[in-house]
Amino acid sequence: MKSIKLFLACALAVGSISAMSAEEHLKSLNAGYIDSSVDPGTDFYTYVNSGWQKANPLTAEYSRYGQFDKLAEMSRDRVKEIVLGLADTNPEVGTVAYKVSTIYELAMDSVRRNAEGAAPIKADLSRIENAKPEEMEDLLLWMHGNYANPFFSAGPMEDLANSNEYAMYVSGGGITLGDRDYYLSNDKENVKIREAYKKLIEKKMRLVGYTKKEARRIVANVMKIETALADSTWTREESRNIPAMYNPRSFEQLKAMYPAINWDRYFIETMGIASPESVIVTEINTVKQADNLLSTLSDREKKDYYVWYYVNQASSKLSDDFNDADFEFEKVMSGVETQRPRWKRALSFVEGSMGEAVGQLYVEKYFPETSKEYMLGLVENLRRALGKHIINLPWMSDDTKLNAIKKLNAFTVKIGYPDKWKDYSDLNIDPSLSFYENMHNVAMWHQKRQYAKWGKPVDKTEWGMTPQTVNAYYNPLANEIVFPAAILQAPYFDPEASDAENYGAIGVVIGHEMTHGFDDQGRNFDANGNMVNWWTKEDSEAFAALTKGLVEQFNAVEVLPGLNANGEYTLGENIADQGGLRVAMTAFLDSQKAKGVDINSEEAKIDGYSPLQVFYMNYANVWAGNIRQETMRQLTLGDVHSLGKNRVNVTLRNIEPFFKAFSIGEGDAMYREASERVIIW
Repeated sequence: MKSIKLFLACALAVGSISAMSAEEHLKSLNAGYIDSSVDPGTDFYTYVNSGWQKANPLTAEYSRYGQFDKLAEMSRDRVKEIVLGLADTNPEVGTVAYKVSTIYELAMDSVRRNAEGAAPIKADLSRIENAKPEEMEDLLLWMHGNYANPFFSAGPMEDLANSNEYAMYVSGGGITLGDRDYYLSNDKENVKIREAYKKLIEKKMRLVGYTKKEARRIVANVMKIETALADSTWTREESRNIPAMYNPRSFEQLKAMYPAINWDRYFIETMGIASPESVIVTEINTVKQADNLLSTLSDREKKDYYVWYYVNQASSKLSDDFNDADFEFEKVMSGVETQRPRWKRALSFVEGSMGEAVGQLYVEKYFPETSKEYMLGLVENLRRALGKHIINLPWMSDDTKLNAIKKLNAFTVKIGYPDKWKDYSDLNIDPSLSFYENMHNVAMWHQKRQYAKWGKPVDKTEWGMTPQTVNAYYNPLANEIVFPAAILQAPYFDPEASDAENYGAIGVVIGHEMTHGFDDQGRNFDANGNMVNWWTKEDSEAFAALTKGLVEQFNAVEVLPGLNANGEYTLGENIADQGGLRVAMTAFLDSQKAKGVDINSEEAKIDGYSPLQVFYMNYANVWAGNIRQETMRQLTLGDVHSLGKNRVNVTLRNIEPFFKAFSIGEGDAMYREASERVIIW
């Protein structure tokens, strides 16, 4: 067997990091925010972030506000400046500048939108209402062809088993609230949300012209159908089982399994493609429930469901009455007190329509190439550090380690912006049409673009986020880690900050995304992005045993009275947080050793804190935030990420260097006995 260590040494290069200055001061961290009245061994999150929380109280606009949101605001202000600047140039019709500025102006024109009311969708609603019994099949196909997907969804996506090609997927869907528990759970909060949802449906039906009696009938039928669909939908925990979602079927098998849907017409008329030879069904029982409903519901019940589905997807592009109705429901869901300013809502439509066009201008103005070079150096240091961790894992066999190293070395790294920008030349924006009609055309343009991928090789140069997005991601089907330009700023990244701050923030982010390649979902994919089992049976069992311990640690946290965190649903992110912290620390220590820096010396201290303390403090700092209880509940039920405080306090309790950095030991709330700690990567 080829030596793993030799393989690693040959494959990885050391990235260069700027040298440490003679005297350093905190840049990303604000020392004034550190709360010395809180013992770091009792509540590290509050110790670091109490001052930030007080200085950044929740405003009525936000249900939560943290460092991510603060950077997003900065990015949004920059995008606004770009968009308004384009309008000031009096752009030529048909140019990107014209299209971007026109979308914004249409979104901002409340006078016109309020005057039009529901008029832009009246013809479509009439089509639904006037469909004859023999036209109900036509109606379903028309709905799916017009960017509304009641009952189920279908479309091309990378083949999990061969990520260089597209497969056709058929999936469940059709529930507006997204999670099954909102329909099925009878606890007080879910009942409250269901009642608010019913009010939302009734309000919107009245706005498009239905009587009170008709609106209430529609409410009853929508709830009947969506509750039935929810009853067959996978739980949040089940949805993490990627291999279970890969169920290849021949086209003939698909037609036999779900006979209520005319699949020959579906693919030809909704997508404009010939019937595929095979499909992948992701949730067999959920699609079966959709098929059962389509064959048993009355035409009136189906029409009521279609009307709601169509109005709901359109309402944000209509008059203020619709937006106000949505906001009343959002207040119940998240606790937010006031709507975002109109200009922010308008920008979101620009971003959703032509995000990369704006992103190209964004990086030209705000993203220096030096930041990209610095990041490349950090990434290679983190890659090498993760390789060390893999090699030294006590629970993994050499054969599996070798495959893990191969996957690590094959990571594609994307930083800042795409090498190839999206072409919007054939997207038509016409100011003579209503805002809704333009947004519908945009949606159809994006849908057509997605369908056009069928039969072509996968373009792995595409990005899943715009450059101005404050976030990062790992894509297992391309085995790539991606860092948009907007996240590469303080407190995550600052070329003038200390290495300790940068490694504790953007270094952990890099390590986090790398570790996603080896979390409970990413581990199912090989170096080429294909769903291949490269693990021995024994290693899989050892991994499962370790992850069970991590699940239990988070399950034990009571988020709100009677509501605990969901360690199983958040497992992937929790694995990545821990891996990111550990790998970034190794990379940081290696970088300081290479520079000849003694991190334990007085000279290495930064404003009185040791480099290790600064590393962990800036990690906690990036999760600083305030949040309403309604949103805490909403995120605990429906978000794969743990709440920020748990991402800090629960995760750090497994990490020995953290204890040493802050002299945390037995008797301290942050301390965890060695026998109870879980270390995976």
